[in-house]
Amino acid sequence: MNLVSFLQQCLIGLTSGGFLGLIAIGYTLVYGTVGLIHFAHGDVVMLGGCLAVTLFSLAGPLPLDPPANWLLVLAVAVCCGLFCGSLNVGIDRLVYRPLRQASPLAPLVSAVGVSFILMNIGLFWIGPTDRAFPEVLPAGDRLAGGVRLPAADLLVLAIVLPAFGGLLVLLRSGFGRSLRSVAAVARAASRTGGPERFIAATFFLGGALGGVASVAAGIHNTTVNYQFGYQTGLYALAAAVLGGIGSVPGAIIGGLVVGLVRAVSIAVLGPRWAAATVLLMLVVVLAFRPAGLFGRPAAAGRLP
Repeated sequence: MNLVSFLQQCLIGLTSGGFLGLIAIGYTLVYGTVGLIHFAHGDVVMLGGCLAVTLFSLAGPLPLDPPANWLLVLAVAVCCGLFCGSLNVGIDRLVYRPLRQASPLAPLVSAVGVSFILMNIGLFWIGPTDRAFPEVLPAGDRLAGGVRLPAADLLVLAIVLPAFGGLLVLLRSGFGRSLRSVAAVARAASRTGGPERFIAATFFLGGALGGVASVAAGIHNTTVNYQFGYQTGLYALAAAVLGGIGSVPGAIIGGLVVGLVRAVSIAVLGPRWAAATVLLMLVVVLAFRPAGLFGRPAAAGRLP
């Protein structure tokens, strides 16, 4: 692999790592607040992708004029964010909340069950085969030193970076301080029902970021299928654990690292080895830093 090819793969990895980081934040927010691995989160994102495809198809032939394209992408990203956030809150209220006082195994198994239910909803929604994601922008590349910079990747970054910025501002606001207070005492306080509104807000926020990420992922991958949540959720969960689950900056960095490792491994070893390479990297890192790159020994109940 020459230098240009390597830089090209790094660009692909950073682009995919951006939306993986957004999805990973959903895992880390929920775990940092209530100590639960929300296995269904990836499938919530998958349903966001299904909604995005449906909304784009209703808009008619694409691409439109440049301003209309950007407004359409913004509107679809907002709709998918609201949809996935609301769906996440509904899952918490119907499935996880009644199990707050149960043994840790009960909500874990329930999360796996919800994942399969959502996967089957996706199968019913878009069918068993890949669904082509509409080409939102006209095809075209920008060149920088021989490295291709597709317009679609620029659009993905334009979706992901503002979402990161908005999240970091929100976490430094009064809501973020309240959320950290809830996370610090979530295990004990959840029995009283006091912090439930903040827990619901956490599920909504994680789902909303996942909904925005579903649009970015669809534009980047050009297809959506009912197994997208399982495949992408696995990489996003690996990113959350790698960065230190419970740490929002760790989830972002973890997503970028996983995206880079995955892209380079696909170029060097082939697509079939991508997941194995990412998980091997995760095992090696955790062998030396069991709490992840930015995690603490007791990550649950802590948010940065």
